[in-house]
Amino acid sequence: SRELPVIWAITKGSVVNKLIILPIVFLLSSYLPDLIVPILLGGGAYLSYEGVEKFFEWFSLHCVKEGVADQSPTIAGNTQPEATKIKSAIRTDFILSIEIIVISLETVIDQVLPVQIMVVSFIALLATVGVYGFVAFLVRMDDVGLYLIKRSIQLKGLGARSLRLTGDVLVASLPKVIRLLAVIGTVAMLVVGGGMFVHNIDAVHYVLAFLPSLLADLVSGLIVGSALLIGLQILQSLLNRRLSGI
Repeated sequence: SRELPVIWAITKGSVVNKLIILPIVFLLSSYLPDLIVPILLGGGAYLSYEGVEKFFEWFSLHCVKEGVADQSPTIAGNTQPEATKIKSAIRTDFILSIEIIVISLETVIDQVLPVQIMVVSFIALLATVGVYGFVAFLVRMDDVGLYLIKRSIQLKGLGARSLRLTGDVLVASLPKVIRLLAVIGTVAMLVVGGGMFVHNIDAVHYVLAFLPSLLADLVSGLIVGSALLIGLQILQSLLNRRLSGI
């Protein structure tokens, strides 16, 4: 009653994002192609910041559980209402959609405009349906497991035991799978965000050339995201001091 409506709300937001982004990207590609790279770097910076901030939140939570730190506003953000989380997810999807659409366009940039529109739109739609369809299926994994457990009660022998075992595994695995996907998703944001700098700024590519490609993207994302997080924290601190002085 809660999971699927949340996923559906994010999916609709993702579709709207792409309907906004697609014509803008095609117009920029045709008339202002020099703006494409700055937009990619801006999106990469945002994704890097989001990834580092998420890791910082996890670290803060771990410190609280270990009794190392007190409850902080950062941790309180984990109890934010679902509507706020949905808006945050749609905002992150907007940035990721820009990256996906621009990268897809670069693969068919030599083709005529109708082909570009058809291919890029298809990839954008596939990304939305594939990602959120998979998530919707995943969060119902425990319901499938519960069905198998109930079904096993009606049977006997090896078949019943197999259904029961499968159902138990599905129910017990869901929380672990969700936590694992959260980590994978955060790392993916850092890799995609950092990759924008590695692949579009020659100096960054040169400095990290000794690392494997994915690791270079991850390191770049961590550096950019950490710099932004520290910079924003300092700016916020200075602003708070100035306001308190007033």
